[in-house]
Amino acid sequence: MTAQHPEPSPHTALPEALPEALPGALPGGLRASHDDREAVVEQLRDAAAEGRIDLDELDARLEQALTSKTHNELAVLTADLPKPPSPASRPSLVVTGGTFGASRGPERWEVPGHVIARGGVGGVKLDFTRAECRLTEVAVEAYGEVSGVTIVIPDAWAADTSGMDPGFGGLTDKTTPDRLPRTPLIRLTGSGGAGGVVIRHPNRRERRKLDSNAPES
Repeated sequence: MTAQHPEPSPHTALPEALPEALPGALPGGLRASHDDREAVVEQLRDAAAEGRIDLDELDARLEQALTSKTHNELAVLTADLPKPPSPASRPSLVVTGGTFGASRGPERWEVPGHVIARGGVGGVKLDFTRAECRLTEVAVEAYGEVSGVTIVIPDAWAADTSGMDPGFGGLTDKTTPDRLPRTPLIRLTGSGGAGGVVIRHPNRRERRKLDSNAPES
């Protein structure tokens, strides 16, 4: 006896096309962003500097990286290379404000992948304007506590403050999104506390000081 299947009701929704019909709809095939491509470009340049790939192969991979549309396409380009350490796995720098405050910068200093700034009772200023930074992303935890934290970044850098809790003192973000390629992104987390957290580019006085300290050409 042949089994009879009921006719579909006119009110029954028919299945639509599967998601695999759309490029980038599956995990790993997600669409890549500009930052995703830049991270792969930086990893390829580091691999060439370490002698892992030659210059011809670097050029070929860079061209593919800049035109890749999905994470899958980018993953192929770095599958045979060591994975770069995440910012959180790199050594941390902790700056805490005491009675008279604390600062880091504007002298030359090497930026680690993870920086923790605690305002304490004296306040903290993190000045990245003369810092040596070889990373494309730096994780900064800022806790305003009593006297607040001020963070100064170069004009070419950008900040992501979406993970920050403004707290009672608030978060003031005066940075611009005009980030230049291969420059660091400050990924800011933490809490404003009572003193608040400010992140900005150099003010007029700081710019004059930077210009006066600039090396002669």
